[in-house]
Amino acid sequence: MIKIGDKAPNFTLRDTEKTEHSLSDYTGRNVVLLFFPLAFTGVCTDELCQIRDEKSIYEGLDAQVLATSVDSLFTLGKFKEEQGYNFPLLSDWNKETARAYDALYEEFVLGMKGVAKRSAFVIDKEGYVRYAEVLENAGELPDFNKIKETLERL
Repeated sequence: MIKIGDKAPNFTLRDTEKTEHSLSDYTGRNVVLLFFPLAFTGVCTDELCQIRDEKSIYEGLDAQVLATSVDSLFTLGKFKEEQGYNFPLLSDWNKETARAYDALYEEFVLGMKGVAKRSAFVIDKEGYVRYAEVLENAGELPDFNKIKETLERL
């Protein structure tokens, strides 16, 4: 399990434009790494819309938001287009990143296996985890106030 103070596992994932993003690309910036279960579902849409609507707050805290799910980059592309998301959506199709962050349901609902758990990590400019929240209940949202408070302290 990822703990506060741990070095964040590096990853390389593709976004909806097929561009690779590695955590190491963001050295020198804070990162809010979100995992969400599935595109086009109610709670996931609400979560990402909240981030979209508060993007300027995260930018003001020198933080790049990266939202990740096990959906294909094509599905994420449609989701991003329909909702007007203004931050990268990354496809963890092979589930390696969610597994590295201990944010993967082995068994989800309706017999689905290997779906990302709703999770939030704040990673500082040197690549260390400063906030970690992995939710077992996919119907809950991360504590965005605590995420912002953590970023304010960095």
